[in-house]
Amino acid sequence: MKFILDAEQRLFGETLDKLLAGAGTPAVIRAWAAGDAGPGLALWRSLAEAGVLALAVPEAAGGAGPLPVELVTAFHELGRHAVPGPLAETVAAAELLARLGDGGPAAEWLPRIAEGSAAVSLVLPPAVPYALDAGVAAAVWAVDGDRLHAAVPGTARSSLDPSRRLFPVTAGAVLASGPRVRAAAGAACDLGALACAAQLAGLGRRLLEVTVEYATARHQFGRPIGAFQAVKHHLADVLVGLEYARPLVHGAALAYGSPDFPRDVSAAKAAASEAAYAAARTALQVHGAIGYTDEYDLSLWIRRVRALRTAWGSPADHRARVMACLTGG
Repeated sequence: MKFILDAEQRLFGETLDKLLAGAGTPAVIRAWAAGDAGPGLALWRSLAEAGVLALAVPEAAGGAGPLPVELVTAFHELGRHAVPGPLAETVAAAELLARLGDGGPAAEWLPRIAEGSAAVSLVLPPAVPYALDAGVAAAVWAVDGDRLHAAVPGTARSSLDPSRRLFPVTAGAVLASGPRVRAAAGAACDLGALACAAQLAGLGRRLLEVTVEYATARHQFGRPIGAFQAVKHHLADVLVGLEYARPLVHGAALAYGSPDFPRDVSAAKAAASEAAYAAARTALQVHGAIGYTDEYDLSLWIRRVRALRTAWGSPADHRARVMACLTGG
């Protein structure tokens, strides 16, 4: 199936691309990894002004959504530029609050999420066992069965991606309880997984672009290395994987609100994870040892792919879920 964004959606993606290209995201990522969140939070506010975070917040709460197609369009660009921070977690938190209904934490936090004044970190076991970047989040929440808790972060743990700090949490005050919390948490986890899949698709696309550019410029034996058949085949395989993943991501966005949404999200996350991981492996093989170095920007994208591949559920987890949905298991 072929998905084509309309003119307004394409313009939105192009506008975000220009905004992020001018923001110097490699420097922002390195500052975030070093513990300086200032540039990243400034970029967060710019994204909010562009309407990114409002896409997950209902209009009644000051947002513009939910608009899932526009959301995956935005997260594709956030992935292409490897923007740091709990972005998927915040839109998942918005979905959680919206599902819980008016009053309680929703009344306070949804408008703040939409305007960009509050990043939220969220723990949703088993898919999301740690709170990402809890040290810079305005709120940290954890779902435990039928209860939503305010959470107290512990000591940060290292990640495959140094710009992603993972915090174990201790449950605090109960913010909401009952079966509606469990249902809302499931919907939030699906939207977070979809946002993560879109990020992975964008990361994979950027890695492919950079690798093709390098293969064209780098010469061996008097020829660009991209002219050698083995390199061409690897790059073509990456392109095919990304082109298969892209319609699954958009298809899942179109299925938002339908009974097929959980299944389609899992199909998208599994495909995008594997496609981006293949792009990262190929980028490293083509670039050689330079791809490992901290000073080379490529390493920032490769590390992000390695971390996001299993974030919000591993490919194996999501393939098993697709199979269960198809077989009625």
